[in-house]
Amino acid sequence: MALDATWVRDHIRPIADYPQPGVTFRDITPLLGDAAAFGRAVDDLVTGFHDVEVSRVVGIESRGFILAAPVAYRLRAGFVPVRKAGKLPWAVAREEYELEYGSDKLEIHRDAIHPDEPILIVDDVLATGGTAEATAKLVEALGGRVVGIGVMIELEALGGRAKLANHRVESLTRY
Repeated sequence: MALDATWVRDHIRPIADYPQPGVTFRDITPLLGDAAAFGRAVDDLVTGFHDVEVSRVVGIESRGFILAAPVAYRLRAGFVPVRKAGKLPWAVAREEYELEYGSDKLEIHRDAIHPDEPILIVDDVLATGGTAEATAKLVEALGGRVVGIGVMIELEALGGRAKLANHRVESLTRY
């Protein structure tokens, strides 16, 4: 669902040929720097999941943290970081995944999710879906129940939503 593409796009800076030729990077820092736009993005992500119970919000490193933490606060839920391999200091579960430019690994603390706990996953961009899919697998491996995946930007041409067909996905805007 695109809640209101026009206002979000007005705050996103396209950067051509980054991080490699032919790729247009969607820079959210102008939106983050505008208090009203940042607040509205958080509010709209929360509104997108007003109809489900959420115990914890999982934020994906790194820009997902910026959105997931205030979403968790607004939902009166806990916040759980999912990080790249080697960044968490305790026992972790790990999932390898493919992304637009290669592969990587994500980790979560083993005690971060409890059995049958309703979990919302939040990130800035849904591209190929590899990161969100890996995060959902981590949550489910720990016994959590993914009730949704919320993103600010969805890059439709990269087909990420198809990898998440078993999950509810809400995006603020699509390119």
